[in-house]
Amino acid sequence: MSAPFWETKLLAEMSEAEWESLCDGCGRCCLLKLADDATGEVLHTAVACRWLDLEACRCGCYPERHARVPDCIEINAANVETLGFLPASCAYRRVTEGRGLAWWHPLVSGDPATVVEAGIAVAGKVVSEAGVHPDDLDNYIIRWVET
Repeated sequence: MSAPFWETKLLAEMSEAEWESLCDGCGRCCLLKLADDATGEVLHTAVACRWLDLEACRCGCYPERHARVPDCIEINAANVETLGFLPASCAYRRVTEGRGLAWWHPLVSGDPATVVEAGIAVAGKVVSEAGVHPDDLDNYIIRWVET
């Protein structure tokens, strides 16, 4: 039996389908972030982009997300190493760092529900930006337990 594609290919070598399947559907990259002016640290909030489906943890406008949300950052093979906001659990980051995929990743477990069961997904833990005033974002700063 051959090794899975994420163990044999660099991110830049993956097909679009392979690349997209690496997304575990946690929704963490869709959380609004703040930068600490003093330290430069990126702070995650428990506030999600208005387009994130809070139950399914998937973008509701994925094909046109950059047109609808101009500051939505595209994650790609060229920039994944420089995106400090990606959690340590992110498959793109894990593969880039040579750590492979976690047991709960759907490509390993065969079940998308394991992302929620493992506590990685934001489902049930965040609110939509549609209900939060931008001046109140600092009241929603959170720290995720990393895996």
